[in-house]
Amino acid sequence: FCWNVVLFNIIDGTIETTITMLRSSSSSNLVFRVSRGITVRQPYRHQVSSSGSFLFHSSSPGLTSSFSSSSSHDGPPIYNKIAFLGAGKMAQSMITPMISTGLMPAERISAFDVSCTTLKQVSHMNEGIVAAESIPELVEDADLIVFAVKPQNLDSTFYQEFISGNNLRPDATLLSIVAGKPIQTFLDGASPHVTKVARSMPNTPAQIGKGVTVWTCTPNVTTEERDRIKQVLSCCGKTIFVDDENFIDMSTSISGSGPAYIFMLMEAMIDAGVHMGFSRDTAQTLVHHTLLGSTLYAMETGEHPAILRNSVTSPAGTTASAMYELENGKFRTVIKDAVWACYRRSLEMGGHDSNVGPGRVSMPFPAPPSSSSSPPTPPTHHFVEAPTGEMEIEEHSNASDDEKTS
Repeated sequence: FCWNVVLFNIIDGTIETTITMLRSSSSSNLVFRVSRGITVRQPYRHQVSSSGSFLFHSSSPGLTSSFSSSSSHDGPPIYNKIAFLGAGKMAQSMITPMISTGLMPAERISAFDVSCTTLKQVSHMNEGIVAAESIPELVEDADLIVFAVKPQNLDSTFYQEFISGNNLRPDATLLSIVAGKPIQTFLDGASPHVTKVARSMPNTPAQIGKGVTVWTCTPNVTTEERDRIKQVLSCCGKTIFVDDENFIDMSTSISGSGPAYIFMLMEAMIDAGVHMGFSRDTAQTLVHHTLLGSTLYAMETGEHPAILRNSVTSPAGTTASAMYELENGKFRTVIKDAVWACYRRSLEMGGHDSNVGPGRVSMPFPAPPSSSSSPPTPPTHHFVEAPTGEMEIEEHSNASDDEKTS
């Protein structure tokens, strides 16, 4: 296989056929009928013919499309104006589906980025959005301001420019997708102009609409405003709302940085396949579909991973030999240590105590000087104070009910 080719007949109306998965094959030419205005994001390349047909090429077989018949929005725009401060990949992964599903018209979305190249790219990908020339111009009259900048850029100079125009709406909500920065950081930096803040942690698969975002907000954000924020974040995939902000730093170590762990596992398996004699393309296809199929199978069955692993492992078989080496190499321990290291770094970026985890002692940040008269505190395996409140796994608007766990 080399390419998947999908021909779209673009018509007015709703999506008549839901695209669920692009399967690799030696030759595929699938025809769907979709609504006008659908935009395809990278890594896809597309071409619109004079007749209005949409030719879709994907060099990455097996990707799952995010388009579905239930994703269209028929009502009025959910915000008067959404401003994206930062127009990188994560911002683009939110902007494109908001426009394509009708959640927001392009002309009501503004973006600003210090990189002119990035700003031109997002403007080219989403025709009609407003490219602001400064931060004060961007945030003027915006009722939702999305912070999509690098954490290190959130300094005093940044906030001075952010509030310099004195044109922020008093009821504006700030939505952060910045890693490691707690809500209080934004309240302090934008005080007293911004009082409503939502903090979220999306992940890389959001760029194809298959991410998962954990988010929370300040108590003064109303139920109706929460629902609108949820609709924006749902453009990136599944959303999980949490009452306690501590869950955000925890989710950074699981879902936020998690794709990198998977990609490293993927890379190691592909390299092993090449070492054994497979071509890199074949090894890559085997690994991609093994990970994809295993994930979908685990989700479909709902079984504990240990049960699924045991069902593959025959006594004295090939899988048992592989499992022995993984256990001998402390595979589980390395994964857990990586997750804890990521969590500690997220805490450090937010100015919190990062002395948490197996064998560590949690203490106020910064640590008080030790007294020679007081006995040393023994290590604890009560790693960190458990967050409180509830978590809600939010389904899309067409779901029949919500799953809740505490």
